[in-house]
Amino acid sequence: MAIVKMQKISIAAAKKHRKAILEQLQDMGLMELHEEQIEDVDLERMDTQAARNNFERAAQTLDMALKLLKEYAPEKNAGLSLFSEKKLIPRSDFQAHDSRASGLLTKAQKLVNLEKEIHELGAANLKDRATISGLTPWMSLDIPMSTRGTAKTEVFIGTFPEDQSDEALIAGLTADLPADAPLDVNILARENRMVYVCLIAAKSISETLTENMRQMGFARPAVSCRRIPGDKIKSLEESIERRKRKIEENKKEMASYGSLRRDFYISADYYRSRALKYELLGKIPQTRHIFFLQGWVTDQSAEPLARLLSEKYGALVQREERNQDELEPTVLENPRIARPVEPILASYGLPTHGRFDPTKIMTFFYVIFFGMMLSDAGYGILVSLGTGLILLRHRRLEEGLRRMLQLFFMCGLSTTFWGFMYGGFFGNAIDTVASTFFGYQGDAILKPLWFEPLKDPMRLLIWCMLFGLIHLYTGLAIKGYETLKAHDVVGFISDILSWFMMLTGLVLMLLPSDLYGSIAGTAYQFPAWLVAFSKILAGGGALIILVMSGRSKKNWALRIALGAYDIYGVTGWLSDLLSYSRLLALGLATGVIANVINLMASMVGGGPLGLILFAVVFILGHSLNIGINLLGAYVHTNRLQYVEFFSKFYDGGGRAFQPFGRQYKYIQIKEDK
Repeated sequence: MAIVKMQKISIAAAKKHRKAILEQLQDMGLMELHEEQIEDVDLERMDTQAARNNFERAAQTLDMALKLLKEYAPEKNAGLSLFSEKKLIPRSDFQAHDSRASGLLTKAQKLVNLEKEIHELGAANLKDRATISGLTPWMSLDIPMSTRGTAKTEVFIGTFPEDQSDEALIAGLTADLPADAPLDVNILARENRMVYVCLIAAKSISETLTENMRQMGFARPAVSCRRIPGDKIKSLEESIERRKRKIEENKKEMASYGSLRRDFYISADYYRSRALKYELLGKIPQTRHIFFLQGWVTDQSAEPLARLLSEKYGALVQREERNQDELEPTVLENPRIARPVEPILASYGLPTHGRFDPTKIMTFFYVIFFGMMLSDAGYGILVSLGTGLILLRHRRLEEGLRRMLQLFFMCGLSTTFWGFMYGGFFGNAIDTVASTFFGYQGDAILKPLWFEPLKDPMRLLIWCMLFGLIHLYTGLAIKGYETLKAHDVVGFISDILSWFMMLTGLVLMLLPSDLYGSIAGTAYQFPAWLVAFSKILAGGGALIILVMSGRSKKNWALRIALGAYDIYGVTGWLSDLLSYSRLLALGLATGVIANVINLMASMVGGGPLGLILFAVVFILGHSLNIGINLLGAYVHTNRLQYVEFFSKFYDGGGRAFQPFGRQYKYIQIKEDK
């Protein structure tokens, strides 16, 4: 049975056992809880929001600490692994973590604070470097930049635009001033298209001098200080060096936390699980002495769970009837070979209870069609070998990723099969290498076990149509199964059998026709009785559809009109059938592009240089080809399932089973022996 039978249960237990029961349910991960369904004016709920927020913040702090450890204390050989997998932790270690969690959180917070201090020190250094950069042109100034003068003098420190010489600058400043005017002009530097100056003048000429400076574009410095610039720069450089040393000390201290990585993994998931539990605690209805739970479990686990809770905690567990408007969660149960396709089905929509689960049938067609589209033995071997090695090396991958890799492993095997059937191994790579580097001029070395699509594409098109017809018939047959399961014999005859009759009759009428012969290059000669039978079959099916398709209507004219409209739906079947030509199109595209890559790689010819260029073009070209066509095969295989196959019988509508359990981001619990 592909869809697991579910049972709704309710639990009532003493409040003193609430924490223990919730932890038991969380560890077992068997029950989907729906506390909001229990409503009563005498029941109350705890306010656990503050505690939950604290646990979530703790988990986030530990997540940040682990992220910092990746940078400052990377794991050895971590770079050799393309996929991260969860750490295997004995349950006893996880349970004993309760007493250590607080201390580890303090250390994680210390790690985060050290990183924060590093950023603050770095920001301060950037600020000081900017100040040094602004003060550097004033290095030759031997008075503080904040100096404004004395009782009898005024000091002007600033810049002029650099588009004037020293002589022109002095001439502009002394304009309208007496020849013996008390003015000292010190040109300190020319940088950044500016002239840096220090002017010392008697107050008696300051008004005229200020007007001259304004007209010449004088500007006060953007950076100023109360000390001599050279002294200030030296002080800033010393501060920068002190901060650099402090940053290095912090980094070393952070690296020393690497030994706590495993404990941080456990602690992060510990707090994450606590947050989930307190979220639930805030929803549980309870009185002063009793609390209540309600939810879904699989039918086979209902009795063992009820026995455990009643014997261990004295809880009262009862089976409940499903409300009429309540949707049961869906749990799929399929053979191991079909489980990788379950996420593909779930992305479209899970089946509801009482409906047919197409996962096993879908797996067969999915793998076959994917292989026909990619259709190169070399590519298939690479896909299966790559995914197989990853699955062997990483045993604790995230479930969704693991299933996807398993799916591509099977699709790689199918691709290898169809590649040898079509005679494709990296296109015609074997023949190209033999002719380019060994002078081979004979027949093809790798001959197809079936036929070569590039030489006989119409033959492959006919087979694609046949596979498509089988696929569509299977979808219609599933709909017929569900109709009979609902004891609707009339509906089976009117909506299923009639279409089988009409479609099969039309196919049998097409095969001996000249149209089919011109397409396939061959024609079938049927005996007269079979020709007559095909016409009777098609006509009989069409007549049933015409009369019975609109059977819910009492008006016969309307019934016939609806029936005629449904017969017109045969064009939709033709459109669906033509969609399977993509099996031909993508298969040919893969082979043609692969052959073109091989031709380009061999254009230089043999010899050492030719071998090097051949290897470069071969690797780059086929890598690009396999990437593009892997994506194309995946997308179009999904489309054939979703649009053509599912449209015949499937409507989804189910929801996934989400049991209450621990949220493990980093670890996987290993049961103690």
